[in-house]
Amino acid sequence: MKEFDVAIIGSGPGGYVAAIRAGILGLKTALIEKDPFLGGTCLHRGCIPTKALLHTAELFDEIKKSREIGIDVSGATLDMTRVQARKQAVVDKFAKGVAFLMKKRKVEVFTGLGSFVDANTIRIAGDGGAESIRARHIIIATGSAPAHLPHLKPNGTSIVDSDMILKMTDVPASLAVIGSGAVGTEFASVFASYGSEVHLIELLPRLLPIEDEECSAQLERSLKARGMKCYTSTEVTEAQVTKSGVTLSLKKPDGTATLDVTRVLVATGRRPVLDGLNHEAIGVKMNGRFVAVDEFNRTSVPNIYAIGDVTPSPALAHVASREGVLAVDHLAGKHVQTINYRAVPNCTYSHPEVASVGLTERAAREAGYDVRVGKFPFSALAKAMILGDTSGFVKIVADKRYDEVLGVHIIGPKATELIAEATLGIKMETTVEEVANTIHAHPTLAEAMLEAAHGVYGEAIHI
Repeated sequence: MKEFDVAIIGSGPGGYVAAIRAGILGLKTALIEKDPFLGGTCLHRGCIPTKALLHTAELFDEIKKSREIGIDVSGATLDMTRVQARKQAVVDKFAKGVAFLMKKRKVEVFTGLGSFVDANTIRIAGDGGAESIRARHIIIATGSAPAHLPHLKPNGTSIVDSDMILKMTDVPASLAVIGSGAVGTEFASVFASYGSEVHLIELLPRLLPIEDEECSAQLERSLKARGMKCYTSTEVTEAQVTKSGVTLSLKKPDGTATLDVTRVLVATGRRPVLDGLNHEAIGVKMNGRFVAVDEFNRTSVPNIYAIGDVTPSPALAHVASREGVLAVDHLAGKHVQTINYRAVPNCTYSHPEVASVGLTERAAREAGYDVRVGKFPFSALAKAMILGDTSGFVKIVADKRYDEVLGVHIIGPKATELIAEATLGIKMETTVEEVANTIHAHPTLAEAMLEAAHGVYGEAIHI
């Protein structure tokens, strides 16, 4: 039986990053993946393919309004077969890159479904049979999968989940997206750009419910301006498959209604993937449906760690990667810096983009802070005017007593790139004064951060 210093179950952005880190530290490392390719959901069914589709959507929108900037393009059409081919080419290239990094770091890859025999032994069941390996430390990194509702079970054609829609080679005449979190909002944005009549349905009172209320309100205005129909405080109570698509029964604040669409995307969240792992049998404790971990991502079994979507932390690829590095460093005996989950950026790559880090204005007030807010619109920014994308704003939430930046919320062009500065600021416990006194290049979109900082004091320059 082969023996390792560390074995990692799952090769998503948590698992493969943990494996690379372990290899860098000179640990004999095994990586176990049930799929025939490395990269997990993020690479094959999540972050990367969706962003490829979003990039195509952004370019298509730019082409459609190109006359405004002096370029006359006529007859532009969308070829979904080629769109999908390009998306797959990006995914395949990155997957090959991950495989190369495993070889570079001398990580041994096993293909098959891993399950615990005991706290140091993993059985790997693959197409060619089963084998077992032993490891001093084991990391659970098995990720998540789309969660389905009992009355909205995908059939792969007229009702789909986020995995299935990535394989579609047609643009539906109409699409109902159930759930307006990041996944639902991004797909709604993609297909609105591609030409579908999009209906975005949310059970809670506002779109992107985890974001700042002003960002949610601006997003709804922007999506409606693009022709999208948005329904908040609305429950889908039934779905009937018809010859032409699906009829949804809706329960709205003002009564009931029906909605006929060609296709339905169910984007109502994700569930941890722990099926067949046999972790509880060896003493790994749970926190509800998640694996319970301490600040080092160590489970109740001291030599076993868990990272990413199987834990209660934010279900984000970049969180899983950071947790993977933390877990490996800890089991290797290195000094570690635990994760400040308040300094985790949230990003939605819709049009307009939305990004945030830290506390919302409401959360800051509820936490007892004396809050001051600075807000600056992209419409007053030269670079945004040049790009022809002026909707949205940067909002800084600050503590009046100590001038600390508590949260930053952005909706508008390149929000998901701009949030990096704010994330570093939150991690370093920066003050508004420090941001306001930092020179930002001109003309850039980042100037909106500078102006919002001045705005906290009521002293914004360009508005």
